[in-house]
Amino acid sequence: MIDEVASPIVEPDAIHLVVLTGMSGGGKTVALRALEDLEFYCVDNMPAELIPQLVAAVSQGEHGPRRRIAVGVDVRNRRIDLSRMPHVLSELSTAGVHVHLIFLDSRDDVLIKRYSETRRRHPLAAERRSLADSIAEERRLLRPLVSIAEKVIDTSDLNVHQLRRLFATGYAAASDGTTLLFESFAYRRGLPSDADFVFDARCLPNPHWDPRLRPFSGKDLPVREFLDANPLVGEYYADVARWLDTWLPRFDGEDRSYVTVSIGCTGGRHRSVYLVEKLAQHFRSERGNVLTFHRELE
Repeated sequence: MIDEVASPIVEPDAIHLVVLTGMSGGGKTVALRALEDLEFYCVDNMPAELIPQLVAAVSQGEHGPRRRIAVGVDVRNRRIDLSRMPHVLSELSTAGVHVHLIFLDSRDDVLIKRYSETRRRHPLAAERRSLADSIAEERRLLRPLVSIAEKVIDTSDLNVHQLRRLFATGYAAASDGTTLLFESFAYRRGLPSDADFVFDARCLPNPHWDPRLRPFSGKDLPVREFLDANPLVGEYYADVARWLDTWLPRFDGEDRSYVTVSIGCTGGRHRSVYLVEKLAQHFRSERGNVLTFHRELE
């Protein structure tokens, strides 16, 4: 498992451009969505020659400058476009933009399996070209980018949730202070492997047993109203919030980028999701870097 996804963004006031590239099926779309959740300005399948214009427009926007930008680049762009990428990124770096090129890779057998499961067409697929041949050609075309990447991430053994969380914590960690990640999960699918604190919400009333509430999640109003109305839920939330209020400040002084608080219930859809959202709202009023991740809803 990869411990971090990128070098720290040590100058948060500077313009930072994250360029996501790599093998089709390697997880670029998942990573881009994770960065979007962190309020990066994200654009997928961006032509190389337009990237400097995008950075200039976004970083000087009339509705307020955006300092964190992410673009996806892959073989859907023209071959000459890919060959120009190192030159474009070098020019941006010379102009003072902090460029972070991240290459998402995976083993060929895993890529073939992912394409078989999703039944998607490879962007280089052509008549008489097998999937294996398309992957080999893609590796050849992307060689100029992998050679200059700041980080190469092998996603072969990562699922969608792990990859998204990896990017969320990695880039949130680049901000000032300790990032607080609240994660909901289902006990029947196992404990999160890297939680710092785990709270069990299975003792609370379960909306699952109400047929009207079952299709909803803890983010939806009917479930929130059901749980808000129960004094036991309010008492549980208050106790957890009070405990975290007392002990989380002790971690801010330590040399760690994030703290993960996991809350589980039976199915990971109602009680744990409700508590994660409510706790995140409480702590966002007191500190900056607060993220949520709902493992069973993703």
